[in-house]
Amino acid sequence: MKFDYYTAPPQPVFDDIKINALKLWGSYQDPYRTEKISRIEHVENVKDNAWFIVAMFDHINQAKLLSMVSPETASMIRLARGY
Repeated sequence: MKFDYYTAPPQPVFDDIKINALKLWGSYQDPYRTEKISRIEHVENVKDNAWFIVAMFDHINQAKLLSMVSPETASMIRLARGY
């Protein structure tokens, strides 16, 4: 199966990304925490929204996010990032 960046991932993968991104942003101080959480808390699993959430992080925090999500989700994130 070919990976399509603009096709939404399975709902469990999206939920895993979103839940853990919210946890990661929640570990930061304001102004970042409030701003970033408010940008993603109502995002739905449509098109490339999952990858938008991942792209909000720098490479260091993307690595942290990869360590927080399930292996299946981490694999899909790597595909989306081109790894």
